[in-house]
Amino acid sequence: MIHFDNISKRYPGGHEALSRINLRLEKGQMAFLTGHSGAGKSTLLKLIAMIERPTRGQIFLDGVNLNNIANRKIPYIRRNIGIIFQNHHLLYDRTVFDNEAMPLIIQGYRRQEIHKRVRAALNQVGLLSKEKADPITLSGGEQQRVGIARAIVHKPLLLLADEPTGNLDPDLSAEIMQLFARFNQVGTTVLIASHDLDLIKQMGSPMISLEAGRITYNGLPFTAAPAQAAG
Repeated sequence: MIHFDNISKRYPGGHEALSRINLRLEKGQMAFLTGHSGAGKSTLLKLIAMIERPTRGQIFLDGVNLNNIANRKIPYIRRNIGIIFQNHHLLYDRTVFDNEAMPLIIQGYRRQEIHKRVRAALNQVGLLSKEKADPITLSGGEQQRVGIARAIVHKPLLLLADEPTGNLDPDLSAEIMQLFARFNQVGTTVLIASHDLDLIKQMGSPMISLEAGRITYNGLPFTAAPAQAAG
């Protein structure tokens, strides 16, 4: 599903956020990225989502070499990816339903299909009764669940989450993680960046540790030697 082949990312000014990363996450797996702030977790997720491009190496997503994808084709790649941030970026001048519908409208779905998918996504996160509410009236945990529903509304093959529980208390954090586990149980590949080691241990999923842009521990069961780069 995701294959990093000797990936490095250097930003203007010389800061190397990632260095020689080799990583393989198979389809249907759920795993956690952990490490201190600045370790490279967010950069790694941004490379998968094509928000950033690598300086060296190759990234494959479901067999597609992302290095060969032109910028104009990036939206098509992202149709298979759901992205959740710590800051859920909700539109407070729109209802919960309208927030969920936005990505589907952009992708050109018909109104009937939008209505069906939005209600299904809200039901999955337990917020169907809040579809007409304004996001500002919701609790922090509810707002994060709206953000998660928006990420799954187009039924992505891959979910990426960057510190999705960073602003939540332990009980709410555990609830959010169980949501991700349920998505994974129905076949969605899930990769979550989190610094909450206690919560990660409770989940029992493989962990990848980053420090100063390098992998210091890789608990993925199927990680293999880097594939041969295309000639």
